[in-house]
Amino acid sequence: MSAATIRRQARVLRHDRGRMNEPINATQRLLSRAGEDGEFRARLLASPRDAIEREFGVTLAKGHEIHVHEETETAMHVVLPPRSKLNEEERMEAMTGAASLEFLKKTMYDPAPPPRPPSPGKSAARAGAMTRETLAKAAEESIGRGLDFLESAIDAHGAWRCIRYNTANPDIPRHFERPPFVSALCMLALESCSDARAKAMCAATREYIADTIEFPGFWRYYRHLPQDLDSTTLCSLAIGSHPWILLGRNVPRLLANRDEEGRFMTWVLAHDQPDVVSTFRIEADPVVNANVIAYLGDHPETQNAQRWLEILVTEDRLEGSSKWYPDTAAIYYAIARAMTRVRPALDRLRPIIAERIMSMRNAQRGFDNILQTAQAVSALYNVGRIESIDAKLQLESLMDSQRHDGSWPELLAFGDQSLKWGAVGQIGHGSEAVTSAFCIEALVRLAEPSRA
Repeated sequence: MSAATIRRQARVLRHDRGRMNEPINATQRLLSRAGEDGEFRARLLASPRDAIEREFGVTLAKGHEIHVHEETETAMHVVLPPRSKLNEEERMEAMTGAASLEFLKKTMYDPAPPPRPPSPGKSAARAGAMTRETLAKAAEESIGRGLDFLESAIDAHGAWRCIRYNTANPDIPRHFERPPFVSALCMLALESCSDARAKAMCAATREYIADTIEFPGFWRYYRHLPQDLDSTTLCSLAIGSHPWILLGRNVPRLLANRDEEGRFMTWVLAHDQPDVVSTFRIEADPVVNANVIAYLGDHPETQNAQRWLEILVTEDRLEGSSKWYPDTAAIYYAIARAMTRVRPALDRLRPIIAERIMSMRNAQRGFDNILQTAQAVSALYNVGRIESIDAKLQLESLMDSQRHDGSWPELLAFGDQSLKWGAVGQIGHGSEAVTSAFCIEALVRLAEPSRA
């Protein structure tokens, strides 16, 4: 056995024990491997795509050429980044004063109708008569009808539809929007479903997210806002096979966007960012930090962010800690999702999160609304404590809330509810499609043979 093979096996063993010993930037891993393994170096130069796919055990997204160059003592290479998708006039229009408000209107389309009333639900007597077996079958049918609805709600480009509205004044017009963040948020929930239609929708959404990427792997919610880590990390998780994402091209800039305490900040501001934009900055958000950890993994560079989340959870300080996610269930959901992707990071929070979620139930052992129910169920599943709840009760709740067209009600999923800008600034985002994605995920979790 060659020395290179022994070193390779040692790396695999270290990876199996956790990601702390892996380079946080996959490009560093390639450089390190090429520096110590001449055979790999030759393969990387001769056939980069094949060598990278074999090294990471993935299939890279199509449509990307990969070139590997070897510098010498007498030859160096300077690589220019791709040109911006926006021209100079558009960039300035997006970032300056009142013009940014006009630019915002260009990101929205079609006035949205008022929210429809929720489903009246079934009678308690009929629901109570269902057995575990019939519930599992009914859940499968409910998922199928939910997918029927989503096929009509996602556009031809794979973008998910969300609605922007004012939570303080219902008279302010509502508008549809298609930010890549929403598509990534919903796709990551829907990918729990193994149905062929769900897989097809996820594939289309990945293409849409890839089309909206900005070098070196960043996204923004609206074109007039700065790039942000919430959009960037969720979109990165969604299209992990994209070469920029797989090789960690965005990692250095992500790491540079930490505060003095090592927490990740929401907005990624350029050095010449106008003051009109800097007012949007918040120093740290628990959901944003959970999403960054889910993407970057369990590394020394994310340890401070992990410790901050642990303090918030163990000291029961999550309520009101997020500017963008007013429902604590959504924060637990994000932290639990991070746990499943980067074990053993945050593992010791599992029983605490389960206990806190269970304490959120009302007198009827349910949750305040169906979106909170869905996120609480999936969070309990991800922390390994789904047996803590009555699966039959929650299945009935989810199915009873579904409309005849397969949708679930539009509810506030995220948005700025602070009073800094008065009633005008209280913006909410949500849609039937968003709620439906989370409800389908919860049904999938609850309908597993061991749960139903």
